[in-house]
Amino acid sequence: MFFVFGLVIHIPVAQAETPYDITPCMSGTITMLLQSKELTILSMDVKGIARSNHENKVFDNCTFHHVNVMRIIAGKVHQYGYTKFMDPDGDCFLVEVSRAGGQSAVTKLLHGTGKWKGITGGGKLKTIARGKPIKPGTWQGCARHIGTFELPK
Repeated sequence: MFFVFGLVIHIPVAQAETPYDITPCMSGTITMLLQSKELTILSMDVKGIARSNHENKVFDNCTFHHVNVMRIIAGKVHQYGYTKFMDPDGDCFLVEVSRAGGQSAVTKLLHGTGKWKGITGGGKLKTIARGKPIKPGTWQGCARHIGTFELPK
């Protein structure tokens, strides 16, 4: 499921980018709007938890809720959605996810509360595991989400 950004000129007072590398694993439901050989449109509503792969452990144990719409035409996936992450302290940040055709999705950090207020950045996300659905109309899997973020000083 799911996520490069252009170069940004940083002014000297800006805080340095912080890397993140997480593995979010999730489970959720699929709602099929249309399914045919030519066109498939569906929505997904998934929830899960993220584990950090980076030594800084940023975003470790964040729970999340993701909603998205997917369109498949001639085998090419077009996907667009939003993920709300909540850290163990209850502070949240919102990520926009988009994918057009390839295996990776592009992510953009849009908004944050508490310690994440003013967060910006983004990266790429790629599905790394997808199991057989435990129940019809569901989806289970894991992704690898790598990128950088900045917080205002």
